[in-house]
Amino acid sequence: MSRGLRQRPGRARARGSWLLGAVLLLASLPAGASREQDLALVRRAIEDSRERVEAYEREQRGVLEAIEAIDRSAEILEREVAEVGRQAAQASREHASLEAEAAEHARKLEATRRALSNRAVALYRAGELGSLQLLFSADGIREFLARVQLLRRLVGRDAELLARHRAAAEGLAQAREAAREAAGRLADLSRELLERSEELEAEQRAKRGLVSRLHADRARERAALAELETAARALETTLSGLGSEADGAPAPEGPPFVALRHRLDPPVDAPIARGFGRVVDREFRTQTFRSGVVFEAAEGLPVHAVAAGRVRYAGWFRGYGRLVILDHGSGYYTVSGHLGELRVGVGDPVERGAQVGTVGDSGSLSGPRLYFEIRRGAEALDPTEWLAELRRG
Repeated sequence: MSRGLRQRPGRARARGSWLLGAVLLLASLPAGASREQDLALVRRAIEDSRERVEAYEREQRGVLEAIEAIDRSAEILEREVAEVGRQAAQASREHASLEAEAAEHARKLEATRRALSNRAVALYRAGELGSLQLLFSADGIREFLARVQLLRRLVGRDAELLARHRAAAEGLAQAREAAREAAGRLADLSRELLERSEELEAEQRAKRGLVSRLHADRARERAALAELETAARALETTLSGLGSEADGAPAPEGPPFVALRHRLDPPVDAPIARGFGRVVDREFRTQTFRSGVVFEAAEGLPVHAVAAGRVRYAGWFRGYGRLVILDHGSGYYTVSGHLGELRVGVGDPVERGAQVGTVGDSGSLSGPRLYFEIRRGAEALDPTEWLAELRRG
């Protein structure tokens, strides 16, 4: 279980604020925003992430800060990968459409060429004086005028065929040029998508390496445990503040939360791997208190609200990664941490069973999982006494 981090002053705090601002800024940029701005944010986030990892390796402290920097840069890169992937897919569809349009222009051009060829053969067979012979072989003025009208229609059709041929040729040339440009955009976007994906994988490798080195060094692991305890106290303070702010808020629809004891569906379809309560470190003989349970869940699984409520917090919380706090009324809250995606925002009403996010490994030192708490005010309650049909890993 991952539970938090002490707040470090000065430069580290400023960097954390910048990273949060970078994520929010990138999310709010309009569709036509400059790619240079986007890439500058990506580069700066990656540089900050690497600086914090190097500082951790050098100073042997602040592992959660380093993990947070990696996760935040990965969040920016995930947005970039998704956006560039969307643009690449759109460019691919555009290229296919333009290729189809070019093929249609080519078909029309070929049909017009065949029609012109047939007219040329007919004119050749008629000879240079064919039209005159047609006119002067008429029996009377009425037939002569009728043949004049016929020749006019033939000349008009020939002119129309030539105009169609010209337009089809121009359309084909334009469509082929547009298809070439679309193919160029698609190639550029595909290269950029590959670059962003490789950068994202590099950040994820950096996190795995950092966690692996942490668990191999007991002194560092013990320091990380102290940071997690600090984060747990920070969460309790946050929950206490939410309680005072909730006065006068409308109660969620449905039965009172207290009436749902032993009847709540688990927030995720996965077994509990780590339980609630006192945890003793066998080597250091230290004791900590786990205020929730850890579900051993696969990344990407949906996380649901166990009861109706309102979103009071949805965002990053050091030590917990992406976190959602639901207010179920009467001072009861549920907390879901280490989420991969957030599907709700602050103030949103949620029904029982509504999806609030997905399982992830944000802020986690142990890979993908869901950390889940039930609170009455700041007091932590054992979720196993509230949830029904529990599976244990």
